[in-house]
Amino acid sequence: MRPLTMSDGDRSGALELWGGVECTVVRIGDRFRDQLADTGHRDRLGDIDLLAPLGLKAIRYPIVWETVAPEDPERCDFSWHDERLTKIRALGIRPIVTLVHHGSGPRYTSLLDPDFPRLLADYARRVAERFPWIEDWTPVNEPLTTARFSCLYGHWYPHQRNLGATFQALINECLGTIDAMQAVREINPRARLVVTEDLGKTFATAPLARQAEHENHRRWLSLDLLTGRVVAGHPLYARLIGEGCDPDALARLATAEGGPDLIGINHYLTSERYLDHRIGLYPDVAPGTNGRQTYVDLEAVRVPQLAGEVGPGPRLREAWERYGLPMVVSEVHHGCTREEQVRWFRDVWQAAEAERRRGADIRAVTLWSMFGTVDWRSLLTRFDHHYEGGAFDTRSPEPRRTLVADVAAALGRAERPDHPVLDQPGWWQRPGRFYGAQLDPAEERLPGRKLLITGATGTLGQAFARICHHRGIAYRLTTRAELDITDPTSIAAALSREQPWAVINAAGFVRTWDADAMIDECFSINALGAEQLARSCRVAGIPFVTFSSDLVFDGQLGRPYVEVDSVSPQGAYGRSKAQAEQRVLATYQDALVVRTSAFFGPWDRHNFLVNIIGRLKRGEHIDDVGDDAIVSPTYVPDLVHATLDLLLDRQTGIHHLANQGEVSWHDLARDIATRTGNDPRRILPATTATPSNTSLGSGHGTLLRPLSAALDDFVRHSRPLAELA
Repeated sequence: MRPLTMSDGDRSGALELWGGVECTVVRIGDRFRDQLADTGHRDRLGDIDLLAPLGLKAIRYPIVWETVAPEDPERCDFSWHDERLTKIRALGIRPIVTLVHHGSGPRYTSLLDPDFPRLLADYARRVAERFPWIEDWTPVNEPLTTARFSCLYGHWYPHQRNLGATFQALINECLGTIDAMQAVREINPRARLVVTEDLGKTFATAPLARQAEHENHRRWLSLDLLTGRVVAGHPLYARLIGEGCDPDALARLATAEGGPDLIGINHYLTSERYLDHRIGLYPDVAPGTNGRQTYVDLEAVRVPQLAGEVGPGPRLREAWERYGLPMVVSEVHHGCTREEQVRWFRDVWQAAEAERRRGADIRAVTLWSMFGTVDWRSLLTRFDHHYEGGAFDTRSPEPRRTLVADVAAALGRAERPDHPVLDQPGWWQRPGRFYGAQLDPAEERLPGRKLLITGATGTLGQAFARICHHRGIAYRLTTRAELDITDPTSIAAALSREQPWAVINAAGFVRTWDADAMIDECFSINALGAEQLARSCRVAGIPFVTFSSDLVFDGQLGRPYVEVDSVSPQGAYGRSKAQAEQRVLATYQDALVVRTSAFFGPWDRHNFLVNIIGRLKRGEHIDDVGDDAIVSPTYVPDLVHATLDLLLDRQTGIHHLANQGEVSWHDLARDIATRTGNDPRRILPATTATPSNTSLGSGHGTLLRPLSAALDDFVRHSRPLAELA
């Protein structure tokens, strides 16, 4: 083991910013799942060029066994890695390469294969021969976590559910790690071992103290094995022997011949757990069992009595005090909304800095999931295609940089990132986080700079206010009396009074059926009002968002419209929105214009779906819903969340936001009837004078989920539907 020198990272200097690419290749049954493919990184060589502007000093990068030698250990294909690692090296970024990332190896081995260590070492040697200049190695990412998820909980291959298999898998991973490093050092004696692990902690009520004690001994086990601590007298030594582990293997690990040069701590908001035997207190949480006791396993951050004991700081402190080895935070990611992602990264960075000041040798913090993750909320066991963004959002044709990248880059430059959403704490620090919390919204007023939202009486304005409160974004929702968008004097007074950091215009003339008869009012609000707001925001130097409609198109294109298609409105409402787009972008080219379609939400009665169900409940037969008018219905919560993310990511120009899928009004009505237990045969098809298809696609990427999933949520959460039931 070669000690790290000051050239490897000066503990007296600033923290380094590292990056990481989510690269899990996990086997579920006979099927392999590859996150590089799921996020699209596998097919985009240009992603590498996006790394340097962030100021990364190092990047955790995959040379994953399952992708290089999937069928035969003698047949390795490094062509993909040759291109990318050459570019990374040219950019001056140090790679820390991972060989197994939550996997069980290729088909010809597994975590429980006695030959796993030898096969992994053979593969590591081949990698080192190909890339002899690489110095930092993680042969197995999170060995204990991988063993637990594969052999204790059965999520991943080999799908075991017993402690003995878990211990055996972990020992194989640790033996594979030291054998792999021995093979690598025969090629490059300077090679360093970077061992990563998720170090949570378990808390519990008194009756579950023994279970918590076991889990807290177990959480250190991979690092204890690799640092030679698991000998007679270790809390788990006898248990390991009792579960059938080989004493000779433990004796070899006890020599610490493969001890880590650097410990990587992966910490997530869900890492720390609280076990409570009082299952009746948590009716919404499914209980589990250890075979003797039944209990709920909760997120410790949501338990009020643990408020001062959880978080990255205490866990980093424990690891430093236990091992005294140089450390990095090797993964920081939060699968949540954009502002919560940046708040979490900032908090972890500040915790690492605080522990450095206390004496811990912490070298870097790693921005994980540079290009996002897919389906980690189900531990990759389902194909929901649920994407979580990272430093870049890869749902666009070209990955677009997010606020996460901006904040991380600023911290890496030793700057204090300044964005209004950082004025508020993350949800893990707000009073409403606790189980059973019932706060009056007035008790949770959000401090800091505000987002100004117009349209207090409308569906969209109300939805923005509700979701901003949920996301911890301070806001001010204005009525027309407080801010009349048709009156420049009123606009100026409101901006002066509120001093917002951005404006979202959710006000508008929305009665499409009255637009032709009330054309002056429609154009005054939709076009001139939006233009005047845009001009005022440009002068104030603040971002501006406004909304447009699919009705700027005539529906005759024959396919979904994208942003670059020419507008061709047919009615006064569509013309007012088309004119608004032109006026706003001519006035303020950095404005964000969101086109959407046929939106419906769970909080208001004024939408097509509630109207249909109400009519069916009244016993009507419905024969006035067209079967040749195609639209892209849009779920209001999805629309609001995506719009806020685009705003935070500093996006401009026209963007289409609609749930995936196109449907006729008639088929949509029959769908909602079926979902709510009504007879869809009472909805008869009707033809319109001019068949049309105003459905929306996007050249910027599809940000909203499929319509079917949105309808599921609408039926589950709609208050008006519940009242009609």
